[in-house]
Amino acid sequence: MAVSSMQTMGIAATKRLFIEDLGRMDYAAALELMRERAERRARGEVEDTLLIVEHPEVITLGRRRGARDNVRAKDVPVVEVERGGDVTWHGPGQIVGYPIILLGEGERDVHAVLRNLEDALIATLAECGLDATRKPGHTGVWSPPAGSSAPALYKVASLGIAITRWVTTHGFALNVDNDLTRFETINPCGLDSAVMASMRSLGATIPPHEALAARLHHHVAAAFHRSPH
Repeated sequence: MAVSSMQTMGIAATKRLFIEDLGRMDYAAALELMRERAERRARGEVEDTLLIVEHPEVITLGRRRGARDNVRAKDVPVVEVERGGDVTWHGPGQIVGYPIILLGEGERDVHAVLRNLEDALIATLAECGLDATRKPGHTGVWSPPAGSSAPALYKVASLGIAITRWVTTHGFALNVDNDLTRFETINPCGLDSAVMASMRSLGATIPPHEALAARLHHHVAAAFHRSPH
């Protein structure tokens, strides 16, 4: 018997997304944990989970050709990873989210996964007073300063994912209250470091860490048609 679209939506809504806040964790340790969790998700041993973490300063390189050419610093650890995209800086004051999600039928689209994450970040930032949006040709989330009608947009969140056995890894880095001068250690995603901003620099209302993580959890779950747990 055919399944109606409403029934299909109901089935999707029964999927759950858990959250696990790792606090501050070295990038290599978090990377190992993320990969181990993804393997277990592919085997059906754990459920979909959003890992939230803050890293000590590190630069990561995605698969884009020439990514290493965009590293300018000599004194910051550099790690090559399997995600898409270019070079990214991580450090204190930033929230990094790693959604470990097993994609079902109808969800297996890399671009859709990226758009879902952008949607979740845009919705979260809207609750914090920022009119965030996408910028054509540039994956990520961009925003003008709070209350501004000026056309200038600044990049407040970076995205890069990998999908193995239909399980997503890596994810997003949201600039909350980090030192923006550290982006001068790279050409972020091949761009000038001056385009980078944080929620603080744009005048957002920043809730406590636990509340901000909860909002991200809620909106990531909604974007992937899952129930937050």
